[in-house]
Amino acid sequence: MTKNPSFKFAILTAALLALPVAHAAVISKADYQSTKTRIHADYKTDKTACSSQSGNAKDICVEESKAKEKVALAELEYGYSGKPSDRNKVLVAKAESSYAVAKERCDDLAGNPKDVCVKEAKAVEVKALADAKLGKEIGEARKDAASDKRDADYKVAIEKCDALAGEAKSSCVASAKMTYGKS
Repeated sequence: MTKNPSFKFAILTAALLALPVAHAAVISKADYQSTKTRIHADYKTDKTACSSQSGNAKDICVEESKAKEKVALAELEYGYSGKPSDRNKVLVAKAESSYAVAKERCDDLAGNPKDVCVKEAKAVEVKALADAKLGKEIGEARKDAASDKRDADYKVAIEKCDALAGEAKSSCVASAKMTYGKS
């Protein structure tokens, strides 16, 4: 294994991105606003703390502050809405932020080691973004499959109703429509 610190960071980041994001517990508007304000304040504090450093160390510090803010805001949004699309945005924010920090760390290197470092960071980002996209596509596929199954069950129920006549048939159709969410 290489002794490159950005490579280790990239591997650690990839491992963390592989963990599923916990299902969001929807928070109140007041909690959302106060947390958002705190995140922005934390970012300003972190960025100010970077001013004591110089050179690439300062650049890395600033990039880490931006990454922390970006991910925290994405997680907050998901916590507020609970939408699967916002869950995907958390994964994308983590991938992009990790790449930005890892790329900045590569600036300490020169020549081929720097090129390798940047390529490794980009590869980790591409893999994480692919995982995020896969999660989004799986979610959409599940939604489509559930809809298809519900439609198929509805058609079966209606077909069963066709064997009946009069009020029994009307009642059966109404029940099937209510059960399968058809109008």
